[in-house]
Amino acid sequence: MYTPHTEADREAMLKVIGVKELDDLFQCLPDKGKYPTLDLPDGISEMEILDELSYIASANETPQELISFLGAGAYNHYIPAAVDNILRRGEFLTAYTPYQPEIAQGTLQAIFEYQSLIAALTGMDVANASHYGGGTAVAEAVNMAYHQFRGRKKKIVLSPSVHPHYRGTIHTYMQGIDLEIVGEDLDPEASPDDLIELIDEDTALVLVQYPDFFGRIYDLTKLGEAAHEKKALFSVHINPISLGMLKPPSEYDADIVTGEGQPLGIPMSFGGPYLGLFATKKQYVRKMAGRLAGETVDNKGQRGYVLTLSTREQHIRRENASSNICSNQGLTALASTVYLSLLGKNGLKKLAELNYHKAHYAADKISTVPGFMVNPVQPFFNEFVVHCPLPAAEINEMLIQHDILGGFDLGLDYPGLKHELLVAVTELTSRSEIDHLVSVLEEEYHD
Repeated sequence: MYTPHTEADREAMLKVIGVKELDDLFQCLPDKGKYPTLDLPDGISEMEILDELSYIASANETPQELISFLGAGAYNHYIPAAVDNILRRGEFLTAYTPYQPEIAQGTLQAIFEYQSLIAALTGMDVANASHYGGGTAVAEAVNMAYHQFRGRKKKIVLSPSVHPHYRGTIHTYMQGIDLEIVGEDLDPEASPDDLIELIDEDTALVLVQYPDFFGRIYDLTKLGEAAHEKKALFSVHINPISLGMLKPPSEYDADIVTGEGQPLGIPMSFGGPYLGLFATKKQYVRKMAGRLAGETVDNKGQRGYVLTLSTREQHIRRENASSNICSNQGLTALASTVYLSLLGKNGLKKLAELNYHKAHYAADKISTVPGFMVNPVQPFFNEFVVHCPLPAAEINEMLIQHDILGGFDLGLDYPGLKHELLVAVTELTSRSEIDHLVSVLEEEYHD
């Protein structure tokens, strides 16, 4: 609770610093700047401002008003009511950084549980808590690999089918560092195995996405083996929902696993805040950025939680830090913890299967529309590329007239794919919505 200073408090403080009045503190300011006339409208009531803000917000269109087939890194999943209910508890909503374990046991335990769930999901030894989003997590994987080899290895092999925004974040992070990034100029339709010939003794990291940005699922065994043969680290960026039915990256012997945690109980929120997942093998834990909560016992034998392997200074002093990421994204990490706990192993599997089967139903139906073609060869999860008879931007303009938010126009980031539309389907996409999309395409492009 906020308790304002009393008049006696203010007088005592002013006396200590040797001034009589509060205004004396501002004598150095020019008079014309002290009390400017502000051209502000008259104040209005709470009821009126709520009405005005609601009107402004109504200009935004969301999946609640539109049928959405847009994904590309942010997905329209169902979020159980219990997630937000727990987040709004005061002890979580207003919690500060848990540097003092004696007053932060609840927050530290939540972080520990989150780490345990992400480690189990990815099959890795240890997970941190955490990063700002998928982009920063991927960039931190590159940063970690660079420092693991102390700058002696100066090449990163980066798949062109890693999310283009994440690749942009890598370039932002690593600018000014003597580091060569190769692989992005390959054909976007190239498979992970096409990266193998780029790996050499100077390679610090090989980084791919699984499923990739185009939704495709590949066996990463050969690529991982090739990376390790040259003593490079192997990093895999995941969609966490897909791991309900796909092999975890640990089975491809990944050294680092990153991911975007938004599908795990976090609303799209027009772009954030999101959650960057990061897990690794135990042998690399001391090079891992972000916080790590550990479980221990106190001098009475009682279970307790602490931040471990790093000091407070590592998070606040740039010269001592392996990374300048110092937020543990507490609320979003907690949201994913509650979400995964509610689903459980079987629930996550059923959710993944729903996404998979609905997406494949949509792909099959769209393929029946003349002029529209879905890649029939490569397996995919809940996203797939549709080749359109017209530029994807024109298809989307038509669809929005029917209250349908179309897929992602791949031409925005891949100039050679202007006719390709990346379509996403989740458990919230109904069969009738898919059928409606197909009927609109048939009606508009029946010739």
